[in-house]
Amino acid sequence: MKPAIYLSIFCLMTLFGCKSTAPLHTIEQLDIKRYSGTWYEIARITHRFEKGLEKVSATYTLRNDGKITVLNQGIKVSDPGVVKTAKGVAWIPDPSKPAQLKVSFFWPFAGNYWIIDLDADYQHALIGDPSRKYLWILSRTKTMDAATYNRLTDIAAKAGFDISKLDRIRQ
Repeated sequence: MKPAIYLSIFCLMTLFGCKSTAPLHTIEQLDIKRYSGTWYEIARITHRFEKGLEKVSATYTLRNDGKITVLNQGIKVSDPGVVKTAKGVAWIPDPSKPAQLKVSFFWPFAGNYWIIDLDADYQHALIGDPSRKYLWILSRTKTMDAATYNRLTDIAAKAGFDISKLDRIRQ
């Protein structure tokens, strides 16, 4: 009898202890030509590859083969004379989900680059991934008004991102 009780308790703990993540919704339509160009990082959940960087920008250039060249640049806070760059390639694996891109800076490894929100004028974007570990707030300009920033952080929070981990990026 006791083993059955312990097994039941273990199963219940496993069931209720697991964190379920709802599917991450992305925008339905994307004009990749309009999305191309330079974007400035307004805020991000910082990870190892961006630690210590400010004045970060990403430039997306559409290639003839339909893929996108990605050029990320940032200035090292500890050494303002050093520009750190990373060049990669992005693509849309499923044309029926154009806002769910993959990006690779080191083949064969690729990460998710999902466009969660994008204003009609292609001036502000919210980028994340289904794990909720990566999040960026981007703008075509180096600044963003508080109302737009708050709108995007509200969307991120409702989508399950921990916005307390967001770092504002000095441009």
